[in-house]
Amino acid sequence: MAESSSLAWWAGTVGLVIGLLVLDFVVAARRPHHVGMKEASIWSVFYIVVAIVFGLVLLSAQGGQAGTEYFAGYIVEKSLSVDNLFVFLIIMSKFSVPDVLQQRVLLFGIAAALVLRAIFIVVGATVLALFSWMFVIFGLFLIYTAIQLARHRNEDPDGDNPIVRWVQKVFPATEDYQGTRLMIKVDGKRLVTPLFIVFIAIAGTDLLFALDSIPAVFGITRDPFIVFATNAFALLGLRALYFLIHGLLDKLVYLSLGLSVILGFIGIKLIMTFLHEDVTEAVPHVPTAISLTFIITVLIITTVASLWRTRNHPDEKAHAGRVFGDALEQGDDER
Repeated sequence: MAESSSLAWWAGTVGLVIGLLVLDFVVAARRPHHVGMKEASIWSVFYIVVAIVFGLVLLSAQGGQAGTEYFAGYIVEKSLSVDNLFVFLIIMSKFSVPDVLQQRVLLFGIAAALVLRAIFIVVGATVLALFSWMFVIFGLFLIYTAIQLARHRNEDPDGDNPIVRWVQKVFPATEDYQGTRLMIKVDGKRLVTPLFIVFIAIAGTDLLFALDSIPAVFGITRDPFIVFATNAFALLGLRALYFLIHGLLDKLVYLSLGLSVILGFIGIKLIMTFLHEDVTEAVPHVPTAISLTFIITVLIITTVASLWRTRNHPDEKAHAGRVFGDALEQGDDER
């Protein structure tokens, strides 16, 4: 990306992301309400179109390399965000978050994720610029993550974490939700509400997600701007996607396996990049176009195979899809 335009691109993109995030907050905060399929579909399509248009503008202004890196990174990050919804669904179900409060929880999660990933991007770009051997560390970490994801793909993810357990132990909490309040006073004693604990759980999972997603997109591009843009546009719209995709999540039985293949591929590519640039040019360089083609192919195969599997085995469902489905049925019964 041209140096003369980098500041303008950063300012414009950050402004656009903040504007879209504020728009999401305004839509969600106008009144607590259940998000139906129609509303979720409209907003999901809107955010995907915005991301595509941004990529096309980037492609036109900065050339094919920048455009290809952006779309490859966006697809990887969007795929990971869909998988991350599994854990969000588990948290919502575990803490019995009221339907009308789920939008606020999701928006908090998106805002927290944007901040955490911005920090990780700065740190990651600095470390890679100073120590090229960190490509090997990032690569090995992604390969390890891929193996763990494949090994435990049929297990229910845990919506709990040590931080949440510590909060529950240290801070007295109310048994019931108190609207959108995080803390209340009862007989002069300050108590946290379950919503406060849910926010802590979401923030903790955001931190773990950033550890996976940032090294993954650095395997596609070294440009911090593109890394930030792909993460930001992948995260925006998760609120609507959460309510839209629950009918499909239980059918994506091979999603985790497909993502493990993609993460493993990117991990190997990171190691090959280090070897090609710092050890010997005999190690081939993997062009971004090949990476993009591979990622799209794996996702198509994963989706088709998942739908074929669930069509022939209707009782088989992805772990989080089953949990979310049960939560929805319970919520419908209560309403």
